[in-house]
Amino acid sequence: MPRHRVFRVLLASAAFAAVSRLAGAQTPLQEPPRATSAELRDMRYDVTYDHTTAPQRIIKVSTTFTVVGSGPVVLSLPEWTPGAYEISNFARWVMDFAATGDGKSLAWSKQDFDSWRIEPGGAKSVTVTFSYVADTLDNAMAWTRRDFLLFNGTNVFLYPEGRSLLYPATVTVHTDPGWRVVTGMHAEAANSYRANNYHDLVDMPFFVGRLDVDSAQISGKWVRYATYPQGSVSGAARQTAWDQLKRVIPAEVAVFGEAPWENYTVMQIADSSYQGASGLEHQSSHVDVVTPMAIGSAFQPSLYAHEIFHSWNVKRLRPADMWPYAYDRAQPTPWLWVSEGITDYYADLAEVRGGVIDENGFYAATAAKMREVSDARPVSLDDASIDTWIHPVDGTQYTYYPKGSLAGLLLDVLIRDASDNRGSLDDVMRELYTSTYKAGRGFTGSEWWSAVSKAAGGRSFADFASRYVEGREAYPFEQVLALAGIRASRPNTPRLGVYTIADSAGVLVTRVEENSSAAAAGVREGDYLLAVGDIPVTDEQFGEHFRGKFGNATEGSPISVQVRRAGATTTLTGKLRFAPGDFVVGPDAKASAKAVRIRNGLLRGTKG
Repeated sequence: MPRHRVFRVLLASAAFAAVSRLAGAQTPLQEPPRATSAELRDMRYDVTYDHTTAPQRIIKVSTTFTVVGSGPVVLSLPEWTPGAYEISNFARWVMDFAATGDGKSLAWSKQDFDSWRIEPGGAKSVTVTFSYVADTLDNAMAWTRRDFLLFNGTNVFLYPEGRSLLYPATVTVHTDPGWRVVTGMHAEAANSYRANNYHDLVDMPFFVGRLDVDSAQISGKWVRYATYPQGSVSGAARQTAWDQLKRVIPAEVAVFGEAPWENYTVMQIADSSYQGASGLEHQSSHVDVVTPMAIGSAFQPSLYAHEIFHSWNVKRLRPADMWPYAYDRAQPTPWLWVSEGITDYYADLAEVRGGVIDENGFYAATAAKMREVSDARPVSLDDASIDTWIHPVDGTQYTYYPKGSLAGLLLDVLIRDASDNRGSLDDVMRELYTSTYKAGRGFTGSEWWSAVSKAAGGRSFADFASRYVEGREAYPFEQVLALAGIRASRPNTPRLGVYTIADSAGVLVTRVEENSSAAAAGVREGDYLLAVGDIPVTDEQFGEHFRGKFGNATEGSPISVQVRRAGATTTLTGKLRFAPGDFVVGPDAKASAKAVRIRNGLLRGTKG
């Protein structure tokens, strides 16, 4: 989710083990046993979306199979989509469920909220049909317009409960002539596709309808760029997107030494109802949903780089807690800071190594993350990774993104310093990719820290893990970044201390910070802010002018604030207050030769 980054219910047994360490030795709660379906073969899925279903915003889905075992057939829909760490219960969008066998209607009932029990009655060829409501604009969901459909396999593809998920299957999409179908799945014929197992089947989303798509070779592999609506990314904007992809992908391939896919598809929806921009990763594609204002923005290449790096880190290299994926329950892990946070670090590295941003752009991105983490409530990376499943309301649910990214930066610097720049975090990622993913399993915590120590020439990182991953201590930015010839500081700056929103009446104060300049002046929630000193709040450069006017003043100096309260304009007088401002990150002109080598190696992806 980039992010998606959107992310609830019963925790898996691995998480209960962690809970029991805190609450005392107790027997973990157990889910009731699930029924096992009769054995099925020849799984075939048909998805229909055309001009007749589009006005109703539904997809017609059928699943056909051969029953080769005895007993009832139990079919289930997933509860979540990997990458979107939340329980979604896709069965809630199912309507008009029906089953037939050998041409006759079959009896069925709900086994549980996401499973259906079908009595085949001796029938061998069975077809299950339903309509699926596709009205949710979200990377992990299904969404339609009159000429377009996004759906994920987890939304609509049933699987036999209790049986191996390593069965092959085919998918056929039925749509209007001239409408395109785009997916990462292997095509067998026109609009007909094949997957070798259920994991692949549900990890390759579909675009269907009127859309733009073109392709180019990057790092010796074909990359497609599919965008909806038609014309939403065109001309110079499309050329810019392609230039960004051609820069960040080779930088990421270089980390692992190979592109893990035969082709890759960037799938993007732009819609004015969507606020912000997010992505959801898959093994050979990703789906972005963005506001049109994000097209061509400075955030765009970061989003692309983040989601594409996931095709290595999390889709292939991932924690043992999530190997293999289970679709009938949550799979919490304390290692999302590696899967998501370090992916975000490598998105920054891909941009600077690929020349999308310069060195100063990298420093600016790092400083912004430092500010975000420092302003958030203290939370350990372990806890933030696990808690994202329940969407904590304390503001920490996504902290593992920026905090995990900064942990990656600090680890990279410490590894390079300990190894005299002969090792790096790149080595850690590549070794674990080879030793765990290519061996068909996920990595453990001990394997992660062992790989980090090995890259650092044997240095122990037990203290780092205890204080900054499992613990809540503030990161030692200044000390560690100095080893890479990078200066980091957070000077105090004058701070007004109000939160505002603009409405039809002006700039409304929604919150006043305690012990701030505004609080000292008596500004209240509900006031309309007009000016501070002689600086109108409508000034487009208000922040810069405010800091320029008061930055060299003495704390406690008088400050006037003009507000409109109950229809009357009032000038309030208070005392100027200072608070830690933005982090300032940049090269250290006095850095040692070793530190400069480390800095250059980090930014360029080199060693030695």
